[in-house]
Amino acid sequence: MSAERGVGARVLRWGAWCVAVVLSAAAGTVAWARGAEGKDPSFRNDVLPILSKAGCNGGGCHGALAGKGGFRLSLFAYNPEADHLAITRESQGRRIEVGEPGLSLLLTKPTGAVPHKGGRRIEPGSENYQTLARWIAAGAPGPGSRDKKVVRLAVDPPEQEVTPGQKVSVRVTAEYDDGSRRDVTRWSRFTSTDETVASVDGEGGVTVLGPGLGAVTAWYASQIVLARLVAPHPHVVEGAVWEAGPGTNQIDRLILAQLRRLRMAPSPRADDGTWLRRMMLDTAGRLPTPAEVRGFVADTDPGKFARWVDRMLGSEEFVDAWTYRWSDVLLVSGARLRPASVKAYHGWIRERVAANMPWDRMVRELVTARGSSLEDGASNFYAIHQDPESMAENVSQAFLGLSINCARCHNHPLEKWTNDEYYRFANLFARVRAKGWGGDARNGDGKRTVFVEPRGDLIQPRTGKPQAPAPLDGEALDPSDPRDRREALAGWLTSPANPYFTRAIANRVWAAYMGVGLVEPVDDLRVSNPATNEALLSALSGFLVANQYDLRALMRWILTSEAYARSGEPLASNRDDRRHYSRHVARRLPAEVLSDAITAVTGVPDRYTELALSDGSTEATTQFAHVTRSLQLADSSVKSYFLRTFGRNQREITCECERSNQPSLVQVLHLSNGSTVNGKLASPDGRLALWLKEFPDDVRLVEEAYLTCLARLPRTTEKAALVAQLAAAGAEGRREVAEDLLWSLLTSREFLFQH
Repeated sequence: MSAERGVGARVLRWGAWCVAVVLSAAAGTVAWARGAEGKDPSFRNDVLPILSKAGCNGGGCHGALAGKGGFRLSLFAYNPEADHLAITRESQGRRIEVGEPGLSLLLTKPTGAVPHKGGRRIEPGSENYQTLARWIAAGAPGPGSRDKKVVRLAVDPPEQEVTPGQKVSVRVTAEYDDGSRRDVTRWSRFTSTDETVASVDGEGGVTVLGPGLGAVTAWYASQIVLARLVAPHPHVVEGAVWEAGPGTNQIDRLILAQLRRLRMAPSPRADDGTWLRRMMLDTAGRLPTPAEVRGFVADTDPGKFARWVDRMLGSEEFVDAWTYRWSDVLLVSGARLRPASVKAYHGWIRERVAANMPWDRMVRELVTARGSSLEDGASNFYAIHQDPESMAENVSQAFLGLSINCARCHNHPLEKWTNDEYYRFANLFARVRAKGWGGDARNGDGKRTVFVEPRGDLIQPRTGKPQAPAPLDGEALDPSDPRDRREALAGWLTSPANPYFTRAIANRVWAAYMGVGLVEPVDDLRVSNPATNEALLSALSGFLVANQYDLRALMRWILTSEAYARSGEPLASNRDDRRHYSRHVARRLPAEVLSDAITAVTGVPDRYTELALSDGSTEATTQFAHVTRSLQLADSSVKSYFLRTFGRNQREITCECERSNQPSLVQVLHLSNGSTVNGKLASPDGRLALWLKEFPDDVRLVEEAYLTCLARLPRTTEKAALVAQLAAAGAEGRREVAEDLLWSLLTSREFLFQH
């Protein structure tokens, strides 16, 4: 017998065995192999979930863009019609054998009966095997318009308190549009949001690995549900810590409640100088002066904290700082806009920050902007984003904290957004048009005029037809209505009932002051990335709604809390905490704030004379000759080695990931040997030259340096050592020692980090 005939005989014998299994199932001896309908298996509700759970339609297998082995499925079954066609009609229909299901490649490949590069994915004789066999034996019916569809998932239990080493399980139930329910645990895909807390297997079995807050996500039929896990730390914290725990508002109560549940004690309050430095850097992006530090520390009125918060929130420096922050989000950059457009766009943002315009109104103006890019600065949003898809993606990312980009090609693999929902949302922008400048960024004045056509739709590539325009999770609009669809979008977007809009901005503001968001990254608010304190995020969102989206009111609420005022001093019970606000977590100053802090100490401002263009060339500019703080720069394309090295947001995409606050060796070398610090310290016109004349007393000189850099007086040992060195240097060497003193302070972690 030849090798080919031998293989063929083995396949036939395997097929005969499969047929026997199928016949026994058809006879009713294996009742649990029935489909979701209680009848013949459904392609949409039975077959596709099996293929998804087995990984057959994953990105590493047949769900890849080019498929595998000539067989291509839609990623995680986002296109049932195309999948049915690929399985039953392509390759002369050889993937199924209705007369002999056991000979079908759909069964022989994943069971390993014939060679399969993906290995064994389905066990012979298993429930999944029999369901596929019964579907083939029934004629392999395709998806139909009457198929019931999953509308939501539920997980049981939704939350449970656990201990390290414990094993628990979760159960997933699907609810369909006809009101029926079904246990779909065995076909769901599970992931753990924090592998240091818990791991999960393919059947929903959870193993608790360590203390903390964790969660398990379950994915089924493009729906996601979350099961939370609370694993308290083993620390023993006396109850009196919680009864006497400091708290001034609801923020503190909610944080303390969670810390108590996790058995982590809060660190004590920061000293006054540390709090003032922290608050001023966070709100206004500047260091306090020595006089401000002395006055604040000497003030014994408990109300001084709220007064200083109000003072900073009302300052011009605050307007500079938050104009810069929103310019990052809205991509104000000369790489895409000409200088006149940059000025108009930046000016539009600054005017609204200065006026404390409610966030919902500001977003509404931006989303519905039209007119000249030079006269209505907000219309530059539509100069940067010139197609419906990029408009939709950036609105979603900036104002909802949702990245829907993946759904442009297929159903989102990490979220519930489908390919159809993506194109419904993008179709809201299909009628936005612009006329005027269309050349490269170096020519012309950059004037564009944005307007809206009464007709026009975005074609869904998969179907070749437009999708009815609709907000995410919202009601569809009449496609024939000639009115500006963005008006309806703005109404939905800024509504307090929108489950994403308020949470996104509340989380972004919280992260700006607390150093870490309740959701991280701050612009990734998907269901599978839960908040570390859901009750607190809900409270912040509720506060914003109650205060008509007054962002400064929210900032004041946060800044006057005890949670914000905590020191970074670690306790035995909170040493490992990075996400629950039991203590302040140090973070490096943002590039622009650090640059301005060095300027403030040395008294030598930077000069910004060139623009770095997208093609790698540079262009001279006098636009920023008056700028003395980098936070006043309107254009991210301004050339600055320091800002680039320390992780400035380049404003190329709407993503917080564009900015980096991570320390690096290049940064260390630049601070140690580069011109930014050393050149400014050596300047004959700098602050150090003035101090040497103004403070002949070495003690006063040392104190002034510490207060300016660190907002504190030197410790006794520090003062004694430095005064001795200055005295030993004499008049001739005094400047050199003073330069070394300031260099050591400017390159210290205490200066470089917010603490």
